[in-house]
Formats: sequence, structure tokens, C-alpha cells
Amino acid sequence: MTSGTGPRKRDTYRHGDLRNALIQAGLELVRDGGLDAVVLREVTRRVGVVPNAAYRHFADRNALLRAIRQAALGRLAAAMEAELAAQPPVDDPAASARARIRALATSYLRFAQAEPGLFRAAFSTSDMADTGDEAAGGPGGSTAFQLLGAALDDLVSTGALPADRRPDAEYFVWSAVHGLAVLLIDGPLRGLLPVQAEEAGERLLDSIERGI
Repeated sequence: MTSGTGPRKRDTYRHGDLRNALIQAGLELVRDGGLDAVVLREVTRRVGVVPNAAYRHFADRNALLRAIRQAALGRLAAAMEAELAAQPPVDDPAASARARIRALATSYLRFAQAEPGLFRAAFSTSDMADTGDEAAGGPGGSTAFQLLGAALDDLVSTGALPADRRPDAEYFVWSAVHGLAVLLIDGPLRGLLPVQAEEAGERLLDSIERGI
């Protein structure tokens, strides 16, 4: 039996739920229209609360955008973790370490092409201190940058990479892979067929293996 007042509009959330709901709504907007599409009124409309409710968790739109960027970085890290988990076991430790580097780079490129809106949002700021923020990590807790660093450390521990060539190697690998990702989604390579894009990625990874 229902009361005469009709169904109540959802206007309250358990602690923390509203913040996460706002971020998820923002991510969906980013997918289609980029960060410019994130307007507080539209975000709150999608969640089903009044616009002022957002200010309980975010001081302003910029604070919400920062949280969305962090969440997008977390999605990227999660995709990279999933690719690592899907790798078949390899008996040779050095070969296994090299395979992990390729898996991380491959998943990075795939994420950029499958989720260009989220990828652009994740790197829409020059504040690269964000890469060490816990909120930017995947389910395993590591950020994309940390996953790469750990894989490079594995190369050293297996003897596949000389220790004197390890310092700052992640910047070389990251910049190379990120550059190709941007070229594929926003640059002159965006018209490549999927098989051509995959071949470009493989050739890049071959070059990275020779260069580190």
C-alpha cells in the first residue's frame, strides 16, 4: 500500500555515495563531450539531486574536474592491470619481464583508442604530481606510472636491463607510448586502419626494447 504523497524523490545518499555518483556522471559526460561537457547542473541532474548538493563534496567545478581526471587515470591503470593479469605464464624470467612491458604499453594504446574521451581527460592537466595520487590507481592500488616503474625494475632484477640504464627509463617509455597514443586519436595517424595502428604499436615497442 502506498501513501498519497507518491514516491519520494531521491535526495539523500549514504556517506560518500553522492561524491562517487557525481564523479561517475562526470565520466559519462567526458566520454562523449570532453571536460567542457562537465557542467555542475547537468552532472547533478543526472544523479538526481539539486545543483547545490555538489558543493557538499566539491568546492567548485574545478575540484570536480580534478576528481574526474583522477578517476580517468584510475580507469587507465585498471585497464593496464587487467592486461597484465591476462598474460600467459612464461618460464623465462627475462622474457616474462619484457612481455609485461609490452602488455602495459599495448593496453595504454588500446585504452586511448577505445576511450579517447577518458584518455584526454586523464591528461588534460600538466600537474603530473597526480600520477602518484592514490586516487589515480587501479584496483591493485598502483597508478599507470607505478605499474611501468615496477615492470622496469623487473627487467633489471632479471638481468634484461642493465642497472645503469634503469634511472628515469620510465620517462622514455611513457613519452614514446603516449606520443603514439595522441597521434592515433588526435593526430595525423587517427585515420589508420586498426591493423595499421596495431602494427605501428608493435614497431614502437620493438624500438623501445632496443632503446632501453
